[in-house]
Amino acid sequence: MEQVPENWQRGLVIVAHPDDIEYGAAAAVARWTGQGKDISYLLVTRGEAGIAGMAPAQAGPLREVEQIAGAREVGVHTVEFLEHPDGRIEEGLALRRDLAAAIRRHRPEMVVLLNFGDTWAPGLVNSADHRAVGRSAMDAISDAGNEWIFPELADLAPWSPRWAAVVGPVVTHAVDVSAHLAQAHDSLAAHRRYLQVLNPAIPVEEQVREVVAMATGPKEGFPAAHAVGFELFTFAG
Repeated sequence: MEQVPENWQRGLVIVAHPDDIEYGAAAAVARWTGQGKDISYLLVTRGEAGIAGMAPAQAGPLREVEQIAGAREVGVHTVEFLEHPDGRIEEGLALRRDLAAAIRRHRPEMVVLLNFGDTWAPGLVNSADHRAVGRSAMDAISDAGNEWIFPELADLAPWSPRWAAVVGPVVTHAVDVSAHLAQAHDSLAAHRRYLQVLNPAIPVEEQVREVVAMATGPKEGFPAAHAVGFELFTFAG
């Protein structure tokens, strides 16, 4: 298995909800910011429908604060939120346009995405929001470099990323994150209120250890005790 290319400086992580990044990619982000790379986060929603028993008007601002705190733990200081509705994201032109605009604003060489396949594993269905965001983002990577698809974005210069790295069940490339587990723990632990409601029977710290261990386990054919794996896609940028 090959190493993820690291001859780039700017990266953009695009996900649907607060905590999506911390469930898979935070340790890799910590590695990259530690190398001096400039990483930004783009969240399509504020996760306002994500806490049972808490109204969206209260949950959205709370989850935004938790996400910003989690980002800082891994060296990310630019966190942008779009205004699409949590749980009701629609795949299509409107989302592609918003994502293409964000790619032109941030001008990343590397885009990081979450699994957008139909499943996480046999019998485990992926969320509709994850599917919509990932598929639209892959299209938006090409859209961002084409001056004619969204002419209403003419005030933003076209931009073409070089790669997209997708966290998910298919792994073609990986990075060694053995030195960044503590940062990954702290980043996920910042989502404390969310995790407390998600599984009230298990202490937050225990949930965090389990998630980070699963996300950073060894990858077959890659020489690291702790690694984050990706499916890598190459573009013409």
